[in-house]
Amino acid sequence: MKTEDKIHKQLAENPIILYMKGVPADPQCGFSGKTVGILNGTKIDYAYVNVLEAPFIREKLPSISHWPTYPQLFVNGELVGGCDIVEEMYKNGSLVPLLAAAAPKKPESASDSLPVSDVEQLVKLGIADATVIVDGEGCDLTITVVSSQFTDLPLVKKQQAVLATLKEPLASGKLHAVSVLAYTPEEWQAKQAVPTGGLLQIQM
Repeated sequence: MKTEDKIHKQLAENPIILYMKGVPADPQCGFSGKTVGILNGTKIDYAYVNVLEAPFIREKLPSISHWPTYPQLFVNGELVGGCDIVEEMYKNGSLVPLLAAAAPKKPESASDSLPVSDVEQLVKLGIADATVIVDGEGCDLTITVVSSQFTDLPLVKKQQAVLATLKEPLASGKLHAVSVLAYTPEEWQAKQAVPTGGLLQIQM
């Protein structure tokens, strides 16, 4: 198998994969060590490749990713970036939802699931004027959020705002699968007459 084919196979089979120097238990460069520390802090599983032990991959990957240095984090086959970008995304709250969306679904444990009332409270803490409707239970929840803060935001930004309020339970596994529906008050009123879609499925 060609090195390029091997890389594409790794990317296809591993929704979250880190190409790094060393292994998570023993990183061989500071940037790889920092990235591993951030990923481990999310408590979301990921695969890794030690490029020091795979020189052909180390040489070929930059021509595929268009990223010259290591580490390199990929999610769903797409390059996220290196250490600085991973660190910035972790700080601004966008990394955990991204990883949670890509991570394989884990078996549900009813005792570990977040109560619906807690989900509502977390969303309202993050979005002060939110009206929150939660349907379902356990790991199969649909969360509908109506807020004036969504005005003029594209759909993905609305959903990201909701997911940001739930990043801790998503990271810990207390929330396993979440469908988010986000509307402005005007959009919500219009939906009562004409049903619309717009689901974002998150699995851990």
